[in-house]
Amino acid sequence: MVRWATRLSFPLPHPARELRGLVDTAPLRRFLSAGLATEDGSLPGIERNRAEGRIRAVALTATEHATGRNVSWCQGDGLEPWVRPHRKGVETQLRLEHALASSALPLFFPAVQVGEGWYGDGGIGEHAPLAPAIHLGAGRILALSTRYGGRSGAEGTDYPQPAQVQGVLFNAVFLDLLDQDAQNLERINALLRSSAPAAAGANLRQIRTLLVRPSRDLASLAVEYEPKLPRFFRALVRRLGTRESTSPDLVSLLLFQPDYLKKLIAIGEADADARAEEIERFLAG
Repeated sequence: MVRWATRLSFPLPHPARELRGLVDTAPLRRFLSAGLATEDGSLPGIERNRAEGRIRAVALTATEHATGRNVSWCQGDGLEPWVRPHRKGVETQLRLEHALASSALPLFFPAVQVGEGWYGDGGIGEHAPLAPAIHLGAGRILALSTRYGGRSGAEGTDYPQPAQVQGVLFNAVFLDLLDQDAQNLERINALLRSSAPAAAGANLRQIRTLLVRPSRDLASLAVEYEPKLPRFFRALVRRLGTRESTSPDLVSLLLFQPDYLKKLIAIGEADADARAEEIERFLAG
């Protein structure tokens, strides 16, 4: 991070080539390599789980920076590639690079090269987050959202801080579209129920969805851990007004502190336990 800030402060012959993200993702690569039991970048667990009947197909989505188009890399049996405006699905053998590209948060994480292209977080341009699962043949979709379902933040008349504005922008890009897509899917289901004969000729089908949200506002929770951010990030977010923001979503986006992550896992496990019967009934059909 200090190296990144230094490159911003001093002129360089080719500054754009030097600035490849605020965060060094080499530790993330090592963590995933160990957890996924891969040394050469392959993901053997996918084929193992397919052979044992646990899964039929897997898709990872990323955004191609050169074109802004979303690409869903898919691995499975009987897959049919698709092309839609600004997005497409391609069949491939998934590797660690695909997973890293799919999670490469723009500006903060460096882009990842896959083939001849450079890719970043798939949520940047994914206007239909549920579409890859539908293309893979899903009849039921269990979607996990990190957006708090209750009222978040507080109303106020003060001028919005930069952190507040950035939080709204990030939510619009990464979170809001999931809610909209799930709502649109329910509308299509209702339409199909009311006009089943016409839908049969249009090659459409009903798809059940269950959207699960956290029981706590993760942005508000992140404020408790903000003092533990690395010094550079802490100074950066405070200059942007995170302490004065009524909804500090930017902080939760940047927090990778172990204690904060353990808290998130604990909340997720508790929420899953609270809705275990509902989730079990949904998955059982």
